[in-house]
Amino acid sequence: MLDRPSDLPSELAELGRGRRIVMHGRHSVVDWLCFAVWEDSRLVQSMSLSPDSGIIENLGDPLPFERPYWGGQHPVPVDPGSPDQSAYPLPFHPLELGEEALRALFGFVLEGRPDPRFRTPRVLRRGDDGQPGRLRRGVPAPALTVPVVGTPVRGRSPRTR
Repeated sequence: MLDRPSDLPSELAELGRGRRIVMHGRHSVVDWLCFAVWEDSRLVQSMSLSPDSGIIENLGDPLPFERPYWGGQHPVPVDPGSPDQSAYPLPFHPLELGEEALRALFGFVLEGRPDPRFRTPRVLRRGDDGQPGRLRRGVPAPALTVPVVGTPVRGRSPRTR
């Protein structure tokens, strides 16, 4: 499903009726990125791409934070010391767009210089206490991290299951 975020089962999208659902995924080893936005259970934008696979999915109009990337304002420079002098196969680096998507859609970044306009995410790790399925407060881990940001809805404390 992550390669094509639009394949999210309709019953899951329906759970978002009256809300916004945002999906974000990336894999730094292969420079792959996906993100998608549903508003009131309707898909608004879905993007998935990597340099090896190209554009896997690009549905909907680009969101405002995407436009400079598609407009050529963030090209990937050729490394002068690299034996491969060919141009990067995409007009931008997917992981850079992925950080911008995190900033625009979630209000934080995971890599690069911290931005004082945004909160530092509190990170929960899953399964590191030997209890699969339980979440507990921890430090960033390489696997299964869930950043939690934002204000609780209607004064309730955020819950994890």
